[in-house]
Amino acid sequence: MKCADKIIVGAATGKQWRSAADSGFTLLELLISMSLLVVIVVVTMGAMRIGSRSVAAGEIKMEAQERLRTVLSIMDAQIQSQVPLTYDEEGSRKYYFRGDGKNLRFSTNHSIWGGRKGAVVVEYRVEADNDTGKEILHASEQIPGIEGRRQSRLIEATGISFEYFTKDPTEEQGKWVEVLSDGTVIPEKIRVTMARRPENVSLVLPVRVRGAMTPVQGGVPR
Repeated sequence: MKCADKIIVGAATGKQWRSAADSGFTLLELLISMSLLVVIVVVTMGAMRIGSRSVAAGEIKMEAQERLRTVLSIMDAQIQSQVPLTYDEEGSRKYYFRGDGKNLRFSTNHSIWGGRKGAVVVEYRVEADNDTGKEILHASEQIPGIEGRRQSRLIEATGISFEYFTKDPTEEQGKWVEVLSDGTVIPEKIRVTMARRPENVSLVLPVRVRGAMTPVQGGVPR
């Protein structure tokens, strides 16, 4: 009897083991597995989306910085190549140089577009963009005495401005001014300021040529 009891017990145990193995996953276990899979997929897709946005934002930022460096390099080259050309206006000689907070004009031997030999008159003009609330810097060139201009949009920023450093022969120290519009003075330095996030960019560009019309009798410069 003891031997028979052991055989019966062993047979019963084996039957229970086979029953548990053949039953597979329950519906609850299947639902939990699917939920975990969905969570993993969502997390993975979110991480990939954030990564792609970061890469795109990084590329845009690098492109904007490169464009800023290019624009400032162009302006520096043109200002360094400035020539003191003059023209006659109502019997008096005046420089092509004009400057205020939003406009800058001067004559230079360096053309933005290249291919032009000799001097050109370049004008930088800041205009407000009402759609974006930003300011846009435009550049145009004209050959003195010839009709027609070539112009281009250079860069945009929250704010763009120009300032000019001048020094009279009688002054020990010069000063920064916002307007030089009478055509009788070429400044020693030009400061270009661009408000761009996360910080403002301010660059002082020295002017190699100097110019100041000499007043004569009657106050007419020449």
